[in-house]
Amino acid sequence: MDFLFTLLANSDALLHSTLVAATPLLLAALGETLVERAGVINIGLEGILLVGAFAGMVGSYFTGSPVFGLLLGGLSGVLLSLLFAWLTVGLGADQVVVGISSNLLAAGLTGVLYRGLFGVTGQALIVTTFPTLSLPLLGSVPFLGPALFQHTVLVYLSLLLVPVVGFFLFRTRAGLQLQAVGEHPQAAETLGISVAWMRSMALLVEGILGGMAGSYLSLAYSNTFIEGMSAGRGFIALAIVIFGRWRPVGVLGGALFFGAATALQFRLQALGSAIPYQFILMLPYGLTLLALASASTRISPPSALGQAYKRE
Repeated sequence: MDFLFTLLANSDALLHSTLVAATPLLLAALGETLVERAGVINIGLEGILLVGAFAGMVGSYFTGSPVFGLLLGGLSGVLLSLLFAWLTVGLGADQVVVGISSNLLAAGLTGVLYRGLFGVTGQALIVTTFPTLSLPLLGSVPFLGPALFQHTVLVYLSLLLVPVVGFFLFRTRAGLQLQAVGEHPQAAETLGISVAWMRSMALLVEGILGGMAGSYLSLAYSNTFIEGMSAGRGFIALAIVIFGRWRPVGVLGGALFFGAATALQFRLQALGSAIPYQFILMLPYGLTLLALASASTRISPPSALGQAYKRE
């Protein structure tokens, strides 16, 4: 009982940690939402986060500017996404196979480059990170102020992107064309919509957002890079897209849900819970499986999702 009282007494810190943990998931999942709406599934999202985290750390380390690190992280995500687009959209390769290969490439490449640049030091490198911004007036509100309005700029940006992506998908001509490509590419092509162009542009945007999400891990979530630090977040983002029914608002709800699970995991460890730590570490991933199992029976993805398209 004392354990629960302690947890409730620190609910403002738990809420703050939820937003912090949800931000990289939200950025990555919004990008994947656009891609899957176009009929492509990019399993390589995990690799995009990893190269983004590495590039972000490198950029900040050598320039002292987290903004440059963020730009470099976004660029690295674009490069990996364009490679994916060339192989899948351009050459018609299997999307799942290429995605898995991208993850392996990212894991090996970041490890080799890290050791090549910094050696095997056995000590994490510390880099300049994004400062915490307190919104005027709102940041000083008791309880909610520190929890909701004292974050880095990337947290606010990710939340702002939810209505932006929603407006694009459902209120603009380009967004409706993107959805048409994901539902019936042959019909979209007869209307003069380039399937290859729309899918490639969606992948480019995903590369930017995924690279930024990875940079967030090394420039805001922590202040260093560790090999494999994406830790399955790319796969969780894929699950969030399904959980959110390919809608930005639903994706936001899913990101907050899994962010809360991650925050609770750290809080339970910090409070010295009697629950074995192995089960606590499993919490976000176990919830991912449960969410997918419950959601898959009552939703349907875009009709052409995962299907290669060749213009006739």
